[in-house]
Formats: sequence, C-alpha cells, structure tokens
Amino acid sequence: MKIINSDKKKQISLCDYKTEHYAALEAFFLPEEQKQYTAMPAAALEKCLTDPDRHPIVILAGEIPVGFFVLHSGEAIKSFSDNPKAILIRALSIDISNQGKGYGKLAMMMAPEFVSRNFNGIDEIVLAVNKRNIAAKKLYEKAGFQFEGTMREGRIGPQYILHYRLNT
Repeated sequence: MKIINSDKKKQISLCDYKTEHYAALEAFFLPEEQKQYTAMPAAALEKCLTDPDRHPIVILAGEIPVGFFVLHSGEAIKSFSDNPKAILIRALSIDISNQGKGYGKLAMMMAPEFVSRNFNGIDEIVLAVNKRNIAAKKLYEKAGFQFEGTMREGRIGPQYILHYRLNT
C-alpha cells in the first residue's frame, strides 16, 4: 500500500519495496560518517529476504526512490521494546543527492499512518538512534518520536530508544 504526503512542494510516498526499486537503492551513496549509523539499502534488503518479520519500505519522490527503511516486527525486537505490539524502524537512509530536502522527516511523519494501515494490531513504533547521531535524533523528534528514558548498547555505542504511540 502507498501513503502519499499532501504537501505539494514535497510530494513523497511510502510503499512496499518492489524489485524495480533495486537498481536505484543499490546505487545509494552515503558518506562514511553516516554509514556507521545505518545499513545500506542493498544490505538491509538481503536480510529482508531471509527474515519474514522484516518489511522493506521505499520512500519515493514521484516515482524515484530517494530513501529506504525497514519495519521489523516479531521476537527480534525484544531488545528494543517489551511491547509485543510494537514495530521497529531500522536502516533508515536517504541517498546523499536527496538529503536536506526534508524527505527523511516527512517519511517519519508519514510512518505512523503507514504502519496503522498496513500492520494490524501494532500500537507503537520504536527505533534506536546512536547517542552521537544528534541530527538523526532531532529529525525523529521533529517527526513526533519521543525519548522516554531508555537506552541500550548498540553496535557502535549507546543508543536512545525513541517511541511513537499510535492511536489504535
């Protein structure tokens, strides 16, 4: 299912990954400083192929993939939340050529509606953001995610766990 943002200046949509998106996602470029915090889309897609609880989502500007993230459900997210009705956002990236245009913030603002429409029984979205990734934390907070005091140790250091409670 597709969710479309109504801001005509920044027409973006969220949709389930399709094979025709692969070439654009594989060509994504991120600077090294950003790669430390997220997975590249092609690598994240490989994990999605072997894990049915990982759902790849593409951020489109018109019909062009400009961003990507994974919605992860099931048992594997227990280290992020003890809420059995939560879903985890992971591997968010916006291709370098499309950064600074507001696509990441808009996508995160649209994510709650997308999740509500496409994932029955989910009442919360959670995500982890590295403590040093200040820009990403600010982006998530502007989109409505909240830090409730929980942290965890991540692959490269401490992470804030941010929450977005859905109205179900």
